[in-house]
Amino acid sequence: MRIFLIAACLMLTAGAAHATSGPGCLIVTNVAANDVLNMRGGPGTSHPIVDVLPPGNHGIIHLDGPCVPKSAAPRSRWCKVSHYNGDKVTKGWIKRRFTVDSDCP
Repeated sequence: MRIFLIAACLMLTAGAAHATSGPGCLIVTNVAANDVLNMRGGPGTSHPIVDVLPPGNHGIIHLDGPCVPKSAAPRSRWCKVSHYNGDKVTKGWIKRRFTVDSDCP
């Protein structure tokens, strides 16, 4: 039984690492060095701030799906993301115009 639990934990850990490798990540850009990109609880500024992403020091931002609405210009869309920063993971939404595509580490 103990070996099964260890194997299950290893598989869960490997799955989490795989989710943040390869294409599909974002880097904060177009934000002043002394400012932050606000991550919101929903796609719009009326939603509460759930995390802040300083440019150049924000951990991994993984794109969790297509940015919306599709009818808007790409820079005007909101993107659902997961923010991995150390042991902390925050899920939320960020404005696409403040990011560029990146490969995940």
